[in-house]
Amino acid sequence: MKRVLIDCDPGIDDALALILAVKSGGMAIEAITTVTGNLTADRCYRNARKVLALLGADPIPMGQGPLKPLIRPFPSDPFSHGADGLGNTNLPEPDLPASIPYAPNVIVETVNRCAGDITLIATGPLTNVALALMQDPDLPKKVSQLIIIGGAFGFDRSAALNATGDNPVSEWNIYVDPEAAKLVFHAGFALSALGLDVATHHDINLLEPEIDHLKAATTPEAKFALGIIAFTTGRGFGTYTALIDSTAIAAALYPELFDFTTIHVDIETQGELTRGETVTDIRSNFRWTHLPAINAARGADFDAFRNLVVTTLCQ
Repeated sequence: MKRVLIDCDPGIDDALALILAVKSGGMAIEAITTVTGNLTADRCYRNARKVLALLGADPIPMGQGPLKPLIRPFPSDPFSHGADGLGNTNLPEPDLPASIPYAPNVIVETVNRCAGDITLIATGPLTNVALALMQDPDLPKKVSQLIIIGGAFGFDRSAALNATGDNPVSEWNIYVDPEAAKLVFHAGFALSALGLDVATHHDINLLEPEIDHLKAATTPEAKFALGIIAFTTGRGFGTYTALIDSTAIAAALYPELFDFTTIHVDIETQGELTRGETVTDIRSNFRWTHLPAINAARGADFDAFRNLVVTTLCQ
């Protein structure tokens, strides 16, 4: 059983990722924290609780991060997740505790309690992780692995075609808080990144028989997934938009499904046209080896990934 902490920003794809994590049977979820990304962290917190209520999940410690990135204002997302942030699926409003713990504190406390045996999964911007790192600079030594959804590394044309930040070359999670991402990339984590090259690859889109499988299922999670799919496809997007963050959960459960390679990457924080770009140096000559080295996904067994998601939603 893999012990994990999930830092997320639900969001439609985060919602499915949480469902996959809870229903997989292979994860001990030590805590869930929410970050400002697809929505502000307070709305993400409510949505996370909605999803857990849908699942009837056992109580999980939770925390909420700040309502803005480290330095800059929270940018406007060009991709809407609907009025409720969950594809207008209208899940019931959750019960909220009288007080909500601060997400960076939850991260530090959980990592220290599980030091050496905890995987951090970040499916949103890295604001909470950066703030936790400021509290405890030794965090990277205590985390077995940090798996993020973030970046675009040029392995596949999907990374350019499906750029999700509000400029031509960035990915949304890094774009929202590039200063936080830069801190985290330089911190020394065993960092594995699933960028747009894999998370929005055309082969990640659900096939018609897989959608039919969801339609034939009786689980509330399958019904919820179909509502999200209808929301995204009705706006002209592929079904990959619902599945992006689930790749991080799959990579934690079944790393063999993904082809990771070590590359040198840094984060652009200043560029007028390139804010949030993950600048990758793969040159044959004159390479900048002083840039942080991370493991980035350059391919995946997409058939197995889709089967994992659909089977889990339907079981």
